[in-house]
Amino acid sequence: MAKKKAKENPKHTFSAEGVKPEKQPEMKPSDRTSLFLPAAIAVVVAVCAVPLTAEISDKVHHPKHIALKMDEALLTVINDLETDVLLSWRSERCYQISTGCLQFHFGEHGNYSLWLKNLNNVSHTNCSIMVNSNPVNSYIPILVTFFIFVGLALMFAVGTRLLRIGAVRGLVLRISGSMEAERLINSELGSPRMDALVTDNILPSPASSSRRLRSLDTFRGISLVIMVFVNYGGGRYWFFKHSSWNGLTVADLVFPWFVFIMGTSIALSINSMLRGGKSRSSLLRKVLWRSIQLFLIGLFIVNPNYCLGPLSFNNLRIPGVLQRLAWSYLVVASLDLLVARGHLDILTTDAWWSPGLDVLLYWPAWLCVVVLEIIWLCLTFLLPVPDCPTGYLGPGGIGDMGLHVNCTGGAAGYIDRWLLGENHIYQSPSSKVIYATHMPYDPEGVLGSINSVLMAFLGLQAGKILLHYRDVPTRVISRFLIWGLFLGIISAVLTECSTDKGFIPVNKNLWSLSYVTTLACFAFVLLLLVYYTIDVKKWWSGAPFYYPGMNSILVYVGHEVFEGYFPFRWRMVNSQSHTEHLIQNVFATSLWVFISYILYRKRIFWKI
Repeated sequence: MAKKKAKENPKHTFSAEGVKPEKQPEMKPSDRTSLFLPAAIAVVVAVCAVPLTAEISDKVHHPKHIALKMDEALLTVINDLETDVLLSWRSERCYQISTGCLQFHFGEHGNYSLWLKNLNNVSHTNCSIMVNSNPVNSYIPILVTFFIFVGLALMFAVGTRLLRIGAVRGLVLRISGSMEAERLINSELGSPRMDALVTDNILPSPASSSRRLRSLDTFRGISLVIMVFVNYGGGRYWFFKHSSWNGLTVADLVFPWFVFIMGTSIALSINSMLRGGKSRSSLLRKVLWRSIQLFLIGLFIVNPNYCLGPLSFNNLRIPGVLQRLAWSYLVVASLDLLVARGHLDILTTDAWWSPGLDVLLYWPAWLCVVVLEIIWLCLTFLLPVPDCPTGYLGPGGIGDMGLHVNCTGGAAGYIDRWLLGENHIYQSPSSKVIYATHMPYDPEGVLGSINSVLMAFLGLQAGKILLHYRDVPTRVISRFLIWGLFLGIISAVLTECSTDKGFIPVNKNLWSLSYVTTLACFAFVLLLLVYYTIDVKKWWSGAPFYYPGMNSILVYVGHEVFEGYFPFRWRMVNSQSHTEHLIQNVFATSLWVFISYILYRKRIFWKI
């Protein structure tokens, strides 16, 4: 905010410094007399106007040597009104917050002046902004980084193609003269083959002749690599940060995708183990034990004060990413164990209902998920929350015109504070910056866990499609498209194709129903593309995302534990530079990809 009252109207002033005067011709006495009166008037005016000019000049001149930080601009306010003014800013991400007289996009490190003045009508205020110096283009580093990686990918693709040519292959072998070159040429970097069976990192790998779908590990790796990059800072760009409340950014995509592909892997791995002769009861015990392990690991990671001594329960955060994964895995794997079939090749395909075989065979599990979703809808829109409107989905704070300051998250926040306590949930939600909320709110809370089950179950459906139509890729692709279109239509209806005005907005903090349907729609389309290019056409081996996808638990836990240590983080020369943050974050993320590749070559995998 800024208050300022000008004493005089600003005027344009000009100065001519450093200009050498030229020699003038000598004037006659009559000319001197005729010029005396105008000269005397000019001197009087100059004496009277110099203080005024100096005052205005001081007011108009902009501060010098102000060190602007990242994502900051300089705005000088010049008030020509008869009253004081209150200047406030409003982010374009805000919703239902009162606005001022104009809207303007300020660029990073730009220098601007805001003029406030009355026109002919005293009651009408004119606001105008002048650009004193242009902002910098802060997106150049991310664009350069993108093109560098695209160039490396193209070079790698061309090199791989060349090495498959017999003459080039023989030349490389003659130059190197070692078996190591042969091993590198035939390595997983250049070969898109499939090996082993389809399992998730959570479930063990039973002996089987099934072939592993590389597209699933690649999909998981894509989600994981983006998640690591975002968690490390994402170059401090706004689109790599979580949305303040409603809406989507890149950071909001990856966690639901990880939950989705976990559900897909559950379907394939349970089918494989049932075919291998495992009993449902033994698998259920393993699912329960692994869910407990995953929850405890998440509890350890989300409370980083373990380095300072024993964990204190007084301020222990209970929800978290791995805890949400553990819950979703437990529910979806248990449902699948109740309805899964080990042998699908004996099922009839001649009945009228056979096109819906991948859904109708598992109707009890679908019924359970529908019931869970009805529970979410009832709690979200019907549960009375003290001092808050029923069905409130807003951020609280200054949002919604400041009418519901303590209602952050509505029923979701209320349930978390009631069940877990305010000290055991996240204390700095993303809504705190824009909406000035002061209530703790956890984006991985209890109520949102119901919709994470739905996300994992939709991933399970993708796995069922792969199982039932594994020999007919065109049917797999068509069903992925149908599911993507169906979920996209549901999202359009729920949101009315808007960020804030729909019945249920897309909201990552709430894990709203529209958020799940939207991200599941994207997931089906992305899985279709990855499946088609890797497992059907074999145009791509999945590298380098395939390797972290094979060791996802280790990479996720490792990047959280060692986040603050060298070489993943170091002291920067200029901490207010997108370039330096981007270099550090890209290097740290690439290092985890390289570590996962080394572990893959050594056949080292962490499975719980």
